[in-house]
Amino acid sequence: MKIDLLLKGGQFFNAFLKRFVEGDIAVKNGKIFFTGPAGKLPLEAESVVDIQGMTVVPGLIDSHMHIQSSMMIPRFFSQAVIPRGVTTVISEPHEIANVFGLKGIQAAAADISNGDLDIFIAIPSCVPSTSEALETTGGVIGVPEVDAMMEMGHVVCLGEVMNYVDVIKNPQGRTGQIIQRVKEKRPWWPIEGHCPHITGLDLAAFVYAGVDSDHTEQALDTMKERLADGVFVQLQEKSLHPDLLAYIDKNGLEDRVALVTDDTMPDALLHRGHLDYIVKKAMDLGYPREKAIYDATYTPACRMRLFDRGSIAPGKKADMVILRGAEGFDVDSVYKDGKKVFPGNPVRRQYRSVEELFPSAFRHSVHVPELTADDFKIKAPFEEGSVMCQAALVQEYSTATVPARAEMPVHGGFIDWESSEFCLAAVIERHGRNGGRGFLFVGGTVMKEGAAATTYAHDHHNLLVIGKNKNDMMEAARLVCRMNGGYSVFSNGRCLGKAALPVAGILSDQPVEIIGAAVEGVRKGLELTGYRHMNPIMSVSTLGLPVSPSVKITDKGIIDVRTQTVVPLILSGIKS
Repeated sequence: MKIDLLLKGGQFFNAFLKRFVEGDIAVKNGKIFFTGPAGKLPLEAESVVDIQGMTVVPGLIDSHMHIQSSMMIPRFFSQAVIPRGVTTVISEPHEIANVFGLKGIQAAAADISNGDLDIFIAIPSCVPSTSEALETTGGVIGVPEVDAMMEMGHVVCLGEVMNYVDVIKNPQGRTGQIIQRVKEKRPWWPIEGHCPHITGLDLAAFVYAGVDSDHTEQALDTMKERLADGVFVQLQEKSLHPDLLAYIDKNGLEDRVALVTDDTMPDALLHRGHLDYIVKKAMDLGYPREKAIYDATYTPACRMRLFDRGSIAPGKKADMVILRGAEGFDVDSVYKDGKKVFPGNPVRRQYRSVEELFPSAFRHSVHVPELTADDFKIKAPFEEGSVMCQAALVQEYSTATVPARAEMPVHGGFIDWESSEFCLAAVIERHGRNGGRGFLFVGGTVMKEGAAATTYAHDHHNLLVIGKNKNDMMEAARLVCRMNGGYSVFSNGRCLGKAALPVAGILSDQPVEIIGAAVEGVRKGLELTGYRHMNPIMSVSTLGLPVSPSVKITDKGIIDVRTQTVVPLILSGIKS
C-alpha cells in the first residue's frame, strides 16, 4: 500500500496509554494511517524520514488564548507559533470586539486562513466586560451578534464569561441571556469561564448557570474546589506552582486540566515561546513530561470537541511535532496535516491585503482631542487644605490591585498629586462616544518618574495614561494618539519606548520580529521609570479592567470590582 510519509526509528506519545512507545508512523492524505513496531510496516512511502533518537508528539493545542494579546493579525501570529509546535488554537477575539463589535470579529476572522495554524473562534460573551454603565466601548456584543457568530465557520464555544457578578446577581441580564441562547442552540458547546477568587455559593451559582471552566489565577484551595465542582481548570503560567501540579499528578486529575497561554505578548513570544514554554515550565516544576504533553494536546482537544486531533492514532490529523531527544521539549520540526511546515519558508498564500481586511476606519480609531498638561489637573472642592482619596496599590506579582487611601494636599483649588508618592491614572474615552474621563491614584510598585500611555487597555481599549507628572503624561498620550494607537513611555520629556498598534489601536500589521522588538523597548522603558512587576505592560494595561480585582479605573470613574459600582475619587476633605 502506498502512503505519503513514513516516520521511522523513533518513539511517539500515545495519548490513550499516556506514555511514549517505540514505533513508526505512517501518514496518508494528511491523516495518521497506521502506527506500529519499528521497521515492520509493509508500506511503500513517498517520503521516509529517519527520526532515530527523537520523539514525536501531537501538535500542541491552546484551548484558551487571545491572538490579539500578541498584538499581531492572525497571519503573523501563525508564522510565529508554528515553529513552537503549536498547530491549533481556540482564540477569543473580545479585544477587537470591544473596539469594533461584530465587524471587528469578522475582519479578524477573514485573516485566519492565511497561515498554517488552525484557528478556531470562541464567541466573546462579555463585550463590554461589565456594562455600558461602567465602561464605554466601541462595540457591544449581545444576543443578535451571538446568533450571527453561531452561523460563522470555525466557531466552537462561548468565550470566557467575565462578568461573574452579573451572572450571579442578575441571571436575566445580557450575559445571562447570551449563556441561555448558547445552551439552547449549541448545547454541546463548552462555556468558558473567568471567575478569579470566587468560592462557595458564588462559585456554585456561576457553575449552575452553565459555566464549566476557569483559566484565572489559581491557589491550591481554589483549584481543589473547582475540580471537585466539575470545573475544567486551564492552567496559565501564573497558576503553575509545584503544589498545584503535584496535586493534579498525585490524584490522577490530568484529564480535568489543560495547559494554556491566555495572553502572550509579542516580545515574550519572540524570546520565550508560546504554549511550548508553558509545557516546559510545567515539566521544570516537576510535572511528568507525559502529563504535560497530554494536557497540551489530548485534553484540550477533548474539551473543545475537536476529536479529529490531539493524538497520534489512525484517522487523526497528522499534526505532529518532532522533538530532539527523549527529554524536555526541544522542537526539531513540525508537520501540519502531514506536511512539513517547519523548518522552511512560510507558506506564501494569496493574502488579502491588510488594508483590504482592515480599511481606513480600523486605522483611524483613536478619537481624542489633543491633550494638554491641564487635562491631568484634578479640581478640589476648596482652595487650600487636604483631601482623602480612593487609591489602588499595584502588586509586583499580580494584576490584582489592593484598595488604599491616599491623603493629598490641595493648593490653588487643585489636588497636588505630583508631590505625593502616588501616580495618577487616567482613562479617556477614545471611541468617539461621549468623551468620558476617569481618574485614580495608584501606588505600590508603579513608576517613580515619567509616564506611560496606551490604547491597549483591557478590555474597553480606551486611552489609559499613568504617570508621576502632568507633562510626561501629556507627551505619552499625544504620541499614542499620533500613532493611531499603541504604547509609549516618557520621562523628563524624552521617549523611552514606543510601539505602534494602528489596527483598531490594538494590533500591529508587522511580524513578530518587529512588533516584538518594539514592545520589548516599551517594557524596558517602564522598568527605567521604576515600574516593578513580573509583567509591567500587562500591569499597566489591566489597570482599566473592571472584572479583575479589586479597584480599577474606566472612563466612567473608579470601579469597585466586587460590587460593580462606581466610587468617588475624593472621599473626604479638610479645608484650611
